[in-house]
Amino acid sequence: MTLTKLFLATALAATSLTQTAAAADLRMSWWGGDSRHKATQAALKACGEKHGHTIAAEFTGWDGHLEKVTTQIAGGTEADIMQINWPWLPLFSIKGDGFADLNQYSKIIDLSQWAPEELAAGSMNGKLNGLSVSTTGRVFMFNKTALDKAGVAIPTTWDELFAAAKQLKAKAGPDAYPMNAVKETAVLLISLYATQNTGKDLVDPATKKVAWTQEELAKAIDFYGKMVSEGVVVSQKDNAAEGNLNLFESPKWADGRISGSYEWDSTFSKYADPLKGQVLQPVGILKNADAKTEGVYRKPSMVFSISKRSKNPEAAAQIVNCLLNEPEGITALGTSRGLPASKIAAKMLTDAGKIEPQIVAAHDIIMKATGPTVSPLNEHPEIRAVFLDTLEEYAYEQLDSKEAAEQIIDGVNDVLKKF
Repeated sequence: MTLTKLFLATALAATSLTQTAAAADLRMSWWGGDSRHKATQAALKACGEKHGHTIAAEFTGWDGHLEKVTTQIAGGTEADIMQINWPWLPLFSIKGDGFADLNQYSKIIDLSQWAPEELAAGSMNGKLNGLSVSTTGRVFMFNKTALDKAGVAIPTTWDELFAAAKQLKAKAGPDAYPMNAVKETAVLLISLYATQNTGKDLVDPATKKVAWTQEELAKAIDFYGKMVSEGVVVSQKDNAAEGNLNLFESPKWADGRISGSYEWDSTFSKYADPLKGQVLQPVGILKNADAKTEGVYRKPSMVFSISKRSKNPEAAAQIVNCLLNEPEGITALGTSRGLPASKIAAKMLTDAGKIEPQIVAAHDIIMKATGPTVSPLNEHPEIRAVFLDTLEEYAYEQLDSKEAAEQIIDGVNDVLKKF
């Protein structure tokens, strides 16, 4: 479909969906940097003019934005439209009643542009509290140049990854590793393995408790321990001795001694840029034949929500639909919030050459992969801290895998009691 035809199709879809709403004065709040601020203000101007509304812009940097939104919601002074970080949904709306239910505005907002699992990810207690602005997920990426130089094939299964480690060390030296796994990446690799083996996310949505048994989690921690002992990944102790550098800042990443990682698809360029001419290739999620699911960790990077106190929710819904589904909003926002989750927006920008092919390829991998819906509680700061602190003790041999699993489950369940 040509870009002109796509614009026309979008406009017709918008016309068929949009209900008439009286001219309204609205407010929208968000965080970001200068480029996002400029793009969003341009989009609000274009969408406001199209639908006859005025929208006051309220924007800040990341620091302090959660505190600002918390204060506003507590005082009933929040904006009509809000950019909300996905892990904040259970903080503000654990029962689904903290924001407007966007399902009620399905005649205004074209919800068909999101996959069912994306709508589920923005829902709390069955109510659609936020529409994914962009969907991100963890994807495997390998330095094809470094692996080719060593004569090692890009791994597609866990078994092949372990075999690649042996081949790399034999051909490129003992400090060559096919994978990175420290801190958050280690947490998510352990979670990935547990999800693949059980078919369950960390949090049971029905009981709000850890879904994995101690044995299941210990098995995943043992798998990570095997990755360390067999030289698949640098140990946490060795990484600390080297200064705990971010992977994209590490000389070992830049020169190919670490040739793979498991990162957000939206950060692909950040890891590709330091390689300077070497090819970084996204690949499908590694798993073995007995896995119950690929276990993809897919989530909204952020959502647009409408205040349950908005005096003009239909008008706010018109603006949300324009920002995410209509040419005026799509064109103005561009990729200021990543590759759009809305199918029509993603296609429009891709067809217009606004998105790098490798980022599109990485995104396609996580969108096509299977896995249970990931709870935003996975990223609750206290839950993430329980994992990180316990894995550090495990790395320094203060706990074995069973003790670590028990400590994680008890600690996470203590946090989940609040919800």
